[in-house]
Amino acid sequence: MSAPQVRTELPIVAAETAGCSCCSTPSAKQLSPQAEGTEYSVTGLTCGHCVQTVEKAVTALDGVTSAAVELVAGGTSRLSVSGPHTEASVRDAVAAAGYSLTSR
Repeated sequence: MSAPQVRTELPIVAAETAGCSCCSTPSAKQLSPQAEGTEYSVTGLTCGHCVQTVEKAVTALDGVTSAAVELVAGGTSRLSVSGPHTEASVRDAVAAAGYSLTSR
């Protein structure tokens, strides 16, 4: 015969007051415009490996929480960057990866 399971009841707290990053909505004071996501145009990407190279280079920047590329092979792809960053730092990271940032 197995031992009975014991469960602890936890109080329910409104998400906006809980302060939990996965459940609550951050206040406007905590977010900078870059933290919400900034889009850039990138040229020279032709395949999934190109995408991974750019995402890895940009994600390595201080403050960047995520970088995602929407690939348009041989055309102008879209790079979305979240977290505090500067356009110059993103431009440098993309260039170091071997590609060109064309605009924001």
